Amino acid sequence: MKISARLAIAGALLASAVVGGCASTSSGSVYSSGQARQEQTVRMGVVESLRQVNIEGSRSGVGAVAGGVAGGVAGSNIGGGKGSTIGSILGAVAGGIAGNAIEQGATKKPGQEITVKLDNGELRAVTQEADEVFRPGERVRLLSGGGVTRVTH
Repeated sequence: MKISARLAIAGALLASAVVGGCASTSSGSVYSSGQARQEQTVRMGVVESLRQVNIEGSRSGVGAVAGGVAGGVAGSNIGGGKGSTIGSILGAVAGGIAGNAIEQGATKKPGQEITVKLDNGELRAVTQEADEVFRPGERVRLLSGGGVTRVTH
């Protein structure tokens, strides 16, 4: 494999790793820097029910780009002349599709839909990552602020 091809693949993988490390979270325990030190409304209630859900993975495009670059480089090694060009195009398309699917699968997370009966009798449902254990009948807090609501103990 040519040195330029190796550099292209290495660059695509590095970009994918860097952006993948910056993936957002839907955890009830994680705050963005903009949410820190912001006042939130606190409402108390009791967990009515829980439902396991999946939080779909991100589609930032990084996986598609990285896969496209890798596929294009790999495809360019097929044949010579026009065969190499066609191989590059087909490899880039196939790599882009595969890279997008890999990114979505790698960033998909288990979640839970938590239905809470507030002290005032209203029902609220919040979906967040399943990184904290809740049980029906348990007393919880709903923290709301800046368009985000989370359930905590």
